[in-house]
Amino acid sequence: MFKSKSKMKDFHQLSFGWNIVFNLIAGIFAFLCVFPFLFVTIISFTDETTLARNGYQIWPEQWSLEAYRYVFQTGDALLRSYGVTIFVTVVGTLLSLFIISLYAYAISRKSFRYRNFFSFFAFFTMLFNGGLVPTYIVATQLLGLKDSIWALILPLALNAFYIMILRTFYSTSVPDAIIESGKIDGASEFKIFYKLVLPLSLPGLATIGLFSTLGYWNDWFNALLYIDDPNLVPLQSMLMRIETSMQFILQNSHNSSLSMQALQSLPQDTSRMAMVVLATGPIILAYPFFQRYFIQGLTIGAVKE
Repeated sequence: MFKSKSKMKDFHQLSFGWNIVFNLIAGIFAFLCVFPFLFVTIISFTDETTLARNGYQIWPEQWSLEAYRYVFQTGDALLRSYGVTIFVTVVGTLLSLFIISLYAYAISRKSFRYRNFFSFFAFFTMLFNGGLVPTYIVATQLLGLKDSIWALILPLALNAFYIMILRTFYSTSVPDAIIESGKIDGASEFKIFYKLVLPLSLPGLATIGLFSTLGYWNDWFNALLYIDDPNLVPLQSMLMRIETSMQFILQNSHNSSLSMQALQSLPQDTSRMAMVVLATGPIILAYPFFQRYFIQGLTIGAVKE
């Protein structure tokens, strides 16, 4: 009897050799995922002349910080754009989570009389929209968001696709018995939502929060439409303007007073890679923060039905 149980236990366990094989496969896969960003970082620190002569190399012959010097020559403007982007990302993500979680919770409740209407109302916006010109008129003339920090926050605050994802999560992952227990104890709808539903919904909220964070961090189109004030330009738009100015200098070099040697020394390719590093590096740190809540939400217990 004891031997049969030990054999059954060993049957469901990996041997030492297979454990090493699967760990090696996982390690190689993880390295392949990280390597493109590491390679871009290496290229950003490569000398432009060396890059033009030898091409892309994992270990370049000559290292250089010229690409970052060129990007940071804007001085305080780049740091200010970082501050604007961080503020918009943090405030926008919190506001987006607040609106989307309440909207999705309401239409996930079967007892809500108008759940079908509001579900269709959100779904309809995924198929049709008013267009760019009416949106611009509403944002600038009706709401007065021109050259306002809210022009970078409000257009992305509500996403119908995220509402549908979170509504499905509420419907499938939050047992009705928990909500009923809150009602029996005399809790209000907001207290049930805050005390009972939200702790069980951390994985779904973390997913929507991560999507919203990426959306706000990578947004440049709203700044192109609504922002003329240089003090409110976000990071992505600032980097795009630096890239555009470099392209303008190179395309009009025959009319420029710069010497040919100075034009050749412009870090064309390496500065693009430096912009990728500056734009991508900080947001990479956001994933471990959300991963923590994935694990925390999965380990919270619930009731058995």
